[in-house]
Amino acid sequence: MDVTENLQDLTALLESLPPVVRERILRAPDYERLIEVVLDYGRPAEIRFMDRVERYEDYIVSDDDIRYVSDRVSAFGGDNRAGIERTLHRISAIRNRQGKVIGLTCRVGRAIQGTIDMILDIVESTHSVLLLGKPGVGKTTKLREVARLLADGLKKRVVIVDTSNEIAGDGDIPHPSIGSARRMQVSDPARQHQIMIEAVENHMPEVIIIDEIGTEAEAYAARTIAERGVQLVGTAHGRSLENLMMNPTLCDLVGGIQAVTLSDEEAKRRGTQKTVLERKAPPTFDVVIELMDYDKLAVHHDVQRTVDALLRGTAPQPEIRVRAADGGVSVVRQERVPEPSTPAGRPKPTVRPPRHEQAAPTTTPQERQPSRVMRIFGYGIARTRLDRAIRERKVPAVVADDMSVADAIIAIRSSMQRRPEKLKERLGRTVPTVIIKSNTLSQIAGALDDIFSSREVNTAAEQDARAEALEAVKFVRQKGKPFELSPREFGLRVIQHEVAEAHRLRSESVGKNDQRRVRVLPEAI
Repeated sequence: MDVTENLQDLTALLESLPPVVRERILRAPDYERLIEVVLDYGRPAEIRFMDRVERYEDYIVSDDDIRYVSDRVSAFGGDNRAGIERTLHRISAIRNRQGKVIGLTCRVGRAIQGTIDMILDIVESTHSVLLLGKPGVGKTTKLREVARLLADGLKKRVVIVDTSNEIAGDGDIPHPSIGSARRMQVSDPARQHQIMIEAVENHMPEVIIIDEIGTEAEAYAARTIAERGVQLVGTAHGRSLENLMMNPTLCDLVGGIQAVTLSDEEAKRRGTQKTVLERKAPPTFDVVIELMDYDKLAVHHDVQRTVDALLRGTAPQPEIRVRAADGGVSVVRQERVPEPSTPAGRPKPTVRPPRHEQAAPTTTPQERQPSRVMRIFGYGIARTRLDRAIRERKVPAVVADDMSVADAIIAIRSSMQRRPEKLKERLGRTVPTVIIKSNTLSQIAGALDDIFSSREVNTAAEQDARAEALEAVKFVRQKGKPFELSPREFGLRVIQHEVAEAHRLRSESVGKNDQRRVRVLPEAI
C-alpha cells in the first residue's frame, strides 16, 4: 500500500472529526504524521503526532462533538471499539456509569510495508511465532504484512481471526493490506476462542493469525490449533518472555509451569530442593519475538529450551537484531541458551548460529556484557514468596534451584543457627548472604533491597576480573601457553569465561572451594 492510499485513509478519519478540530490538524505542516486524536467531554481536544502532543486549550470538547464522531463511524461493539469502513482506523469509546459515551480515542491505522524484513526468515519458516511488546510498538502492523506475505508471496491458506477489525479494517470487505488472506470477524470479544477453533474446523487453513491473545480460553484454543499442525502467528501484551512465564493467564503459551515434588534421591542427584518448578507441556509457540523498539527486537528461537533454562535459574541471552540508519538489518548478538545448571560446575553455553541471512558482526568483550539477572537461592524460605517478592520489587532476578550456582542467598536465621555447617559445606565458596528473622513477604522484600543496593559495590570487582581476563588472553595469544587467573567467586569466573570465549579461546575452571579459578587455554574454539 503506497503513501497516496494511506493519505486517502487518513482523509476518511479527518472527515469524521468535528470541523474545528479537522481544520486545525490540516493546518499543521506534518499532519500526515498524526497518530491519534483524543476527545474527552469537558476537556481540551488533544492531538498526538509522532514527535509531539498538542492540546487545544481554547477548544473544549462538547457533547455535540462526541455525538458528531459517533454518528460517522460504525457501531461500537462489546469491546467499545468502532471503525470506518475499508480503513484501518480504530475509534475506542469511554463510557460513564450509565453507558453514555463521554470520551473517544481516534487512532490512525496505516498499512506500512517493509516492517517484517527483520524477521522475514522466521516468518517464512513453518514455526509458530508469538510477538511480544508494549502497546503501540507495531505488533498489529507487522501482523498485516505477515498475512499478506504468507498469502500472496508463499501462496498459503491464511485465515485472520480479527476480533476488533483492527487487522483487516472495518466493514465486510477486508482492507487490501492483508492481500488474499481471509478474515473472520468476531461478534463478541468473549467468543474469540470459539472463532479460532471454528476457523480450523471449517476452513482448513495452513496459517492462523491472531491479535492480542489475552485470556486463558484463547491460550487454550491456541494450543489446540497448534496441536492440529496449523502454523500460528499471534501477539500478546508483555515486554519479555519472562513476563509471559509469570502471567498465570498466558503462561500456557510457553508450556505452562507446575510445581513438581522430587524424590529424595532425585533431589540429591540434582542438588536442588525437593519441590521445583518445571515446564508442564511443550510450548504453543516455537519462537518468541520481543519487540524492544521500532528498529530493535530480541528473538528466542527455541522457546522450550529457553523456558527450561529460566526455570533452572540460568538467564539466556536472546538474539538481538537491529535496523541501521541505512535500512540494513544486522544481528548484533547471537543467541546463547545455557544448559540447565548442574552442581558439577559452570553451565556450558550453547551458541546458536543466527537464522538471519546476514552474519553477526564481531563483538568485543566490552560489547558482550554478561546477563545482569541474579540467581537467588532461598535457604529455608518459601519459594512462592521469593518469586512474588521478585515480581513486586521488579528486580532483575530469578529463583535458583541449586545453591551451588546462586549469586546470592536469603536465609532464615533459625535455619542458619540449627545447621550452619550444612550451608557452608554445600556451598564451598563465598556468596553474599542476607539473614532474615521470619519467612514473611516484607522480610524477603527487604532482603532483596539489601542485595541489590550492595550490588553496585561489585562493579569494581567485575571490572578487575574482566581486565585480568583480557591480560590472560593477550598472554596466551603471544606465548601460546595456558594462563591461570586469580581465584574468583562464581559470578566473576563466568565473566572471565565469557571474555575468553569472545576472543575465540577455550577456558576451564580448576581448583576447589576458595581456590577455584579460571584457566585460559591456547586452543581456539
